[in-house]
Amino acid sequence: MKKVGFFRSIHLKFVLIYVLLILVAMQIIGVYFVRQLETTLMTNYQDSVKSRVDLLVYDIQEEMVKERGKEDPTKEEAIRQVLQDYNKASDISEIRVIDGSSFKILGTSSSSNSGLVGQRTPDVNIKRSIIFEADEDVIQLDPKTGKRVWVLSTPIMHNSEAIGAVYLVARIDDIFNQMNDINKILATGTAIALIFTAILGVLLAQTITRPISDMRKQALAMTRGNFSRKVKVYGYDEIGQLAITFNNLTKKLQEAQATTEGEKRKLSSVISYMTDGVLSTDRKGRIILINDPAVQMLGVSRETVLSQPLVSILGLDENYSFEDLLQEKESIILDYSTKSKPFILRANFSVIQKESGFVNGLIAVLYDITEQEKIDMERREFVANVSHELRTPLTTMRSYLEALADGAWRDEEIAPNFLETTRGETERMIRLVNDLLQLSKLDSVDYRLTKEWVDFPVFFNRIIDRFEMTKEQNVSFKRNIPSGAIFVEIDEDKITQVLDNIISNAMKYSPEGGTITFEVKELEEQIVASISDEGVGIPKDNLEKIFDRFYRVDKARTRKLGGTGLGLAIAKEMVNAHGGRIWAESVEGKGTTVQFTLPYDRNAEDDWS
Repeated sequence: MKKVGFFRSIHLKFVLIYVLLILVAMQIIGVYFVRQLETTLMTNYQDSVKSRVDLLVYDIQEEMVKERGKEDPTKEEAIRQVLQDYNKASDISEIRVIDGSSFKILGTSSSSNSGLVGQRTPDVNIKRSIIFEADEDVIQLDPKTGKRVWVLSTPIMHNSEAIGAVYLVARIDDIFNQMNDINKILATGTAIALIFTAILGVLLAQTITRPISDMRKQALAMTRGNFSRKVKVYGYDEIGQLAITFNNLTKKLQEAQATTEGEKRKLSSVISYMTDGVLSTDRKGRIILINDPAVQMLGVSRETVLSQPLVSILGLDENYSFEDLLQEKESIILDYSTKSKPFILRANFSVIQKESGFVNGLIAVLYDITEQEKIDMERREFVANVSHELRTPLTTMRSYLEALADGAWRDEEIAPNFLETTRGETERMIRLVNDLLQLSKLDSVDYRLTKEWVDFPVFFNRIIDRFEMTKEQNVSFKRNIPSGAIFVEIDEDKITQVLDNIISNAMKYSPEGGTITFEVKELEEQIVASISDEGVGIPKDNLEKIFDRFYRVDKARTRKLGGTGLGLAIAKEMVNAHGGRIWAESVEGKGTTVQFTLPYDRNAEDDWS
C-alpha cells in the first residue's frame, strides 16, 4: 500500500483544525475587542471634547447676547479672545464661531484661516446644526495633512433659539494609531497563541493518530498474513477501546484464518490423494483447479489446462456446452480407447452454487471404469461362453436321447454309438463344471495352498514320464532339465495340474513325428520351466489372450480334441497364486513355447543339502 504523505495525513489535518479553530476564535475575539475598544475610546474622547465645547458655547453665548458699550470690545474681538483661550488644547486643530442668522464666520482660532472671518460658511453640517438645533459631527480626512479629524458642529442656544454655532475640528488620528498598536499586539499574541496551539496540536494529535497509525500498520501486516502483531493500547478512552477491539478482531481473524487454512489443507490433501480425477471451474467454465490423477487420466499438463474451457479439455465441445453440463444430472461416459489400449472414464458433475442461487462454477469428478467395463465385458463373454459350451453337448445329448427314445435303442449297431457319444458329452460337461469350480476356488479370497519343499527336476521328470508312458501319438520328448537338486516350495497338486494342462495342449497341437521340448533354467531368485511344441503356432494378435477363460485360437479343433478352453486360465491362476508368472511365445508354423516361473531361494537349497 502506498505510504500516506505528510500533507495528506490525518496528523496534519488535526493540527490544521486546532490552529484554524484558535485562529477563528482569536479573530472573533480580536474584532469584537477592537471594535468595542475603538468605540469606547472614541466615545470617551468625544465626551471629553463635548464637555469642553459646552463650556465654550456658554462663554460664546454670553459674548453674543451681551449688551456692549463704547468702551467694550466688539463681538468679534470678544469671540476671538475666547477662542484663543480654548485653542491651547493640542488635540483641537481649529474652532470657529458662526452667526446663526447670516451663517457668517464670526471668529476662528486658526491664524492661518483668519481671512475667513466675515465670510459665509459653506459647511452643510453647520447649517444643519443651526437649523435643527442639534449637534452634527463627522469623521473625515484633513485635506492638508491627510489625517483623520473629527468635525463637530454645536448650536449656540439662547431663549430656546439657535443664535449661532460652534464649529470644532479635533485631531483623532492618535486614537486610530493607538488602535493600530493594539491590533499589532493582538496579532502578535495571536501568532504566539497559534504557535503554541500548533505545538500542543501536534502533541494532542499524536495521542489520537498514534493508535490509528498502529492500527493501520497492523492492518497492512494482516494483509500479508501476519497476525502476531498487536496494537498498543495508550488509554481506555474511545480510541483505546477501538484498539482493544481491533486486537480482538485480529485474534478472531487469526483463528478464522487458521481454521480456513486447516480446512484448505485438508481439502487440498483429500483432492491430491484422491484416486479419482477432480477438476474445478469458475463461473465461466474455465478450469481453475486440477489434481494429479486428473492430469494423468487426461494426459495433459497442469499449466496448459488451467484457464481452458472444461468442455474442450474433456472433448465434449461438439455435443455439450458449459450450460448443458450445469443442467446435467446423469454421468457422462468418456471413451478415450485406442486400438491397442482401452481407456474409459465416467464423469459426474456437481454445481458450485451460493444460497442465493448464483452459480460459482462446476466440479467434475472423473472415475476410471476401464477395468470395470473390462470385467463387465468378460462377465458377459463368460456367461455367453459357458452357455455355449453347455448348450452344445446338451443339444447333442438331447438329439441322441430322442433318437433312442424313438426306437433307435433296438438297433444293436446304432444304439451303442449313440450311448457312447452321450457318455462322452456328459464327461465333457463334467470336466467343464469341474474346471469352473476350480476357477471359482482360485478366485476365492479364502483360497489356501498346501506347500511343501519339492525337488523340482525330479518332480518335473516324473510328470513327463507319465505322459511319455501313456502317449498315443508319434511324438518324441526332449528334456533339458538339470540333474542337480533344485528345491522349491510349491503345492505339488496344483503345479501338477499346471504342467498337465500345458503338456496336454502341447501334445494336442503337435504334429505326427513332432518333438516336445522340456526345459528348466535356474536363475537368481526364480526358476523358469518351459514346454515347447512344433505345432501350427499362435497368431501374434492372439498370443496374449490364450490365458483368458474360454479363449480358443481354433475353436472347432479344440472342441474336437475335447478341450474346455479353461486349462491355461486355470494354470495362470495357480502360477500367480505361487507368486510366479506365466506367458507364451509362438511363431506361426513353427510351434509354441509356454513358460512359467516359480520363486526360488538358494539359501533354502543349501539347508536341504
